Amino acid sequence: MTAPSAVSRATTRILSVVRPQRPTLPRDIKVMLAAAFLIALGFGLVAPVLPQFATTFDVGATAAAVIVSIFAFMRLVFAPAGGALIGRWGERPVYVAGLLIVAASTAACAFAQDYWQLLVFRGLGGVGSVMFTVASMALVIRLAPPASRGRVSGAYASAFLIGSVLGPVVGGLLAGFGLRVPFLGYAAALVVAAAVVQTQLNHAPSGARSAESRAPDMRFAEAWGVGVYRAVLLSSFANGWATFGVRMATVPLFALAALGTGPQAAGLALAVFAAGNAAALTFSGRLADSLGRRPLMIAGLLTAGLATAAIGFTSQLGWFLAASAVAGVGSGLLGPAQQAAVADVIGNERSGGRGLAA
Repeated sequence: MTAPSAVSRATTRILSVVRPQRPTLPRDIKVMLAAAFLIALGFGLVAPVLPQFATTFDVGATAAAVIVSIFAFMRLVFAPAGGALIGRWGERPVYVAGLLIVAASTAACAFAQDYWQLLVFRGLGGVGSVMFTVASMALVIRLAPPASRGRVSGAYASAFLIGSVLGPVVGGLLAGFGLRVPFLGYAAALVVAAAVVQTQLNHAPSGARSAESRAPDMRFAEAWGVGVYRAVLLSSFANGWATFGVRMATVPLFALAALGTGPQAAGLALAVFAAGNAAALTFSGRLADSLGRRPLMIAGLLTAGLATAAIGFTSQLGWFLAASAVAGVGSGLLGPAQQAAVADVIGNERSGGRGLAA
């Protein structure tokens, strides 16, 4: 009995080095993961059909792209207000309110009777979107254990990306019943996410601040004085332009105009991007904790940038999908490192609403 016990102990020690045990994620983080999945699932429903839905109002490709861009534009304009609301009311109320605003505006899009109504409703959705996005980031940063910030960021992004993988595929299928149907599905998913956050985000992990408590706010000027924060801000702008600008606004139209395919192919392209992103997220969060934030950010930016540029040179569906998948890998390498770097700057004891809104 002695020999097997010695072997067993030695094996346990080796495994503890090769595969160290990781602490269980806090309950509040798990709630945030569930909400992120529902939000991404709903967003993915409308992503492949939105530009083509806009063209049903007898407008061209540029006007259709504006429907996508107005969402991001309103997020940009109202980002400072979102940070101020978090400082005044706290993260959870702003999170839930933002979700419900987007749900209402998205449901209204399903009943839009002309192009201008669709434009207004999508713009209102951008206001709610920046509210829940900044609030969720602030909550994740404040509730994540310091030693696991990269892992938590990766898990949060993974939940979002799993929803993004399923959403476009389901959205493309729902489009067969009419281009308005996916909008109703998105609205329903957001209502469920709001209910999950409101009813389940109740318990704080041991030693951490409660999700209900008010943390001292970190001002934007204070965060701007840190070089790491400035680097994350610049890289986030570049990634946002490529991911939410080029990918969401032009990829569906590119699939239709250059490849001669319909919303199903556009949905598939968005899905493989999300799949590549999800694959990278299985390890990028841990690497951000072990290797540091900078190497992952540089690798992610280069990979995503080159692959996004390559999409414009594709003429076959296979290469189009391959480039989309590689771009997703680059984004997956970048995201957790960025979020962990911002969390390092803000810390657990402060609210970063204003800094995160930038």
